[in-house]
Amino acid sequence: MKATMERFDAIVLGAGAAGLMCAMTAAQRGRRVLLLERANQVGKKILISGGGRCNFTNLDVRPERFLSGNPHFCKSALSRYRQQDFIALVEQHGIAYHEKTLGQLFCDGSARQIVDLLLTGCAKGGVTLRLNQDVQEISKPDDFHVVANGSLAAAPALVVATGGPSIPKMGATGFAYRLAEQFGVSLVPPRPALVPLTVESAGIGLEDPGSLAGLSLDCVARFGKAKFREAMLFTHRGLSGPAILQISSYWQPGNEIHLDLLPDIDAAAYLKARKQERPKSEARSVLSEIFPNRLAQTIALRHLPEGSLANLPDRSLESLGARLKNWPVQPTGSEGYAKAEVTAGGIDCRELSSKTFETRKVPGLYFIGEALDVTGWLGGYNFQWAWSSAWCCGQALTTHEG
Repeated sequence: MKATMERFDAIVLGAGAAGLMCAMTAAQRGRRVLLLERANQVGKKILISGGGRCNFTNLDVRPERFLSGNPHFCKSALSRYRQQDFIALVEQHGIAYHEKTLGQLFCDGSARQIVDLLLTGCAKGGVTLRLNQDVQEISKPDDFHVVANGSLAAAPALVVATGGPSIPKMGATGFAYRLAEQFGVSLVPPRPALVPLTVESAGIGLEDPGSLAGLSLDCVARFGKAKFREAMLFTHRGLSGPAILQISSYWQPGNEIHLDLLPDIDAAAYLKARKQERPKSEARSVLSEIFPNRLAQTIALRHLPEGSLANLPDRSLESLGARLKNWPVQPTGSEGYAKAEVTAGGIDCRELSSKTFETRKVPGLYFIGEALDVTGWLGGYNFQWAWSSAWCCGQALTTHEG
């Protein structure tokens, strides 16, 4: 017996931030939308983001805070659907929010409020939402034919909003990449981004970083022209914290990153001044004034001779001061997709229209959100990319004729 074919104007794969936003936008424009989700609930990444409060956008979104092999690609979408537009939607739904730091906006309550906002919008537009959907086959004899859980649906438009492989425990996969390959759409090699870095003792120049696990300090992390001033955290396997997550998106394997461990202090001048003021003090005591005690002791032990400051030559203090301001670290790798907040690389943006997100090679095939080679900074930028790309795509979807 042949399966009955259901017809829609658009089929959206993936009910995360981008998929929900796109389905809602298109449906409220009168489009008949089928939204298919592999998991047993929608918006799983939204729900865990921001410690459960969802860092849903940033007040200072701008194109240069996104990485892509095609750096101009994101400009159109970000200008057409801005952070202020999503903030207005949040306010319209009565969701209280606050700025935490560096322009990052969080719900006062729960991330569930953002998911409910999107679900309400989808329901208002009449979106057909189906969970626990295993997509078995996608073909394009004329329209797109999608077989999921044995049921067949067809539409002239197929929107892929299934994200990248980061956080696989949430059900993330490389499905979008496999589909792109099926239809001959090129990829930029994907890699983990906004991810902790692994470091061996020889790389960090301290004893085993695991001995410092749990310590946090303000720093400036730098790679090439990119630099970020935020907190850094020592872990059992290396380094994490916002500054490290940010720089990880820029870091290239085999290269060093550099850390300024005392952003507001002229370290050499500070050490020499302490030598003049307190010559009998030991170096670790002076370093403990500006670093956590465990770190101060480790630095003193590894990089200064024993004894009082009075017995240390200025050149030793100057050398250490210079190192504290520009500490080279050779990461051995990253914690991988399991700990990556997002995926860098993905669908090559040169294959898509920056206005509609339709592929140039396959009419009616769209990719949006994290699946694309567009990666934002930490702090709400990637959610804004999801909203912006999804809204633009949703505006472009047309009504099925026939």
